[in-house]
Amino acid sequence: MSASNVAGSFNVAKFGGTSVANFEAMSRCAAIIENNPNTKLVVSSACSGVTNLLVELANGVQDQGRRQELMNQLTDIHHEILDQLAEPMSVEKEIHTILDNVASAAEAASFQSSAKLTDHLVACGELMSTHLFAQILRERGVSAVRFDIRDVLRTNDAYGKAEPQLEQISQLAQEKLIPLCQEHVVVTQGFIGADDEGNTTTLGRGGSDYSAALIAESVLAAGLEIWTDVPGIYTTDPRIAPKASPIPEISFSEASEMANFGAKILHPSTLVPALRHQIPVFVGSSKEPEKGGTWIRQQVESSPLFRALALRCNQTMVTLRSANMFHAYGFLAKVFEILAKHKISVDLITTSEISVSLTLDQTDTSGGAPELPEVVRKELEELCTVEVEHNLCLVALIGNNMSESKGYAKQVFSTLEDFNLRMICYGASPHNLCFLVHESVSRSAIQKLHQELFEQE
Repeated sequence: MSASNVAGSFNVAKFGGTSVANFEAMSRCAAIIENNPNTKLVVSSACSGVTNLLVELANGVQDQGRRQELMNQLTDIHHEILDQLAEPMSVEKEIHTILDNVASAAEAASFQSSAKLTDHLVACGELMSTHLFAQILRERGVSAVRFDIRDVLRTNDAYGKAEPQLEQISQLAQEKLIPLCQEHVVVTQGFIGADDEGNTTTLGRGGSDYSAALIAESVLAAGLEIWTDVPGIYTTDPRIAPKASPIPEISFSEASEMANFGAKILHPSTLVPALRHQIPVFVGSSKEPEKGGTWIRQQVESSPLFRALALRCNQTMVTLRSANMFHAYGFLAKVFEILAKHKISVDLITTSEISVSLTLDQTDTSGGAPELPEVVRKELEELCTVEVEHNLCLVALIGNNMSESKGYAKQVFSTLEDFNLRMICYGASPHNLCFLVHESVSRSAIQKLHQELFEQE
């Protein structure tokens, strides 16, 4: 059977960090794989909590005691799984080799950290979890092999947020991955890749979903399953609004908007490779697979006016004011030229006659609020006054054809009359209305809106 004949005939399943947190969690994932004979390619994250420990080490820990403490935590997480294997010896050596690598890289980072070294370090979580996961499958009688995704997932060398090289990935997957999937269940890593020199790269925070979609695209999978710790996509985060309800199916465009505006389920870019090849994406809970989940498809049966609410915190708003903007040409062009030169990505934007407000996009792995670098601020100040505000959250209402529906804006804004809303953005997409609020009231804004729009039967 040729590789091209089997392309598209199997599923790719991706398991997030909480799904592979420990032996018990990995065993639940193994059962999910056993229950679907079509699943031939498994993409795994690092065990829960591991990436955060590695990021701390990569940032450079001078205190040797603290470094040892972090190393001990990493060792304990992986040994807890090793100790429950029937044949730990088969993977113990590999785990210890990677831990030794982490220790020496962490020491190097304590002298001088770099984006390249950070990628080398943070990739180790996935490299270890896949050794353990593949062994658990083998011990359950599954013909599983571990595959190093760096042999296929080619990227450029933008460490920390590398860009995939699609043609190379597709070609290498046809050569190396598809033939393996004919014979075995293949366990590989999410989040990581390699540049042309063979250096390890990462696709940025949340990149394991993205790499799973890239891999699914490269093998022309029949479906992509993303197993996480929640049973699908909800009308909002159930930890904020306990009456949030699961959404059985949702369109790609709605799910992209949700992800883009902070729904934790999926990374915004995740959907793009699947969308390109119309690969349906399923999101379910590895803890409760029996609860079903959400299918994300190109076309769906129902398109309600209000679909969901998303919240994204750590927002940085920059307001630029200049009297010269009034009836002037080219002011915005100059602003964006400065931002583009320094590779500052802008998310939302609103303008008035003499001012423009914009939010900075969070694109890297650091996790904090995006900053406006001092050098950029100085250049902008030659054009206008610059005000930077932190501690803001973005609330997004996701739905369908809102611009064509009378009265809905009144319903939304009267519900929020006690809140100070900033930077209201609406009209660029038929699928969302969004605005900023202060972090301290963001959860109550979501609760009130959810109650009004989703809980009134």
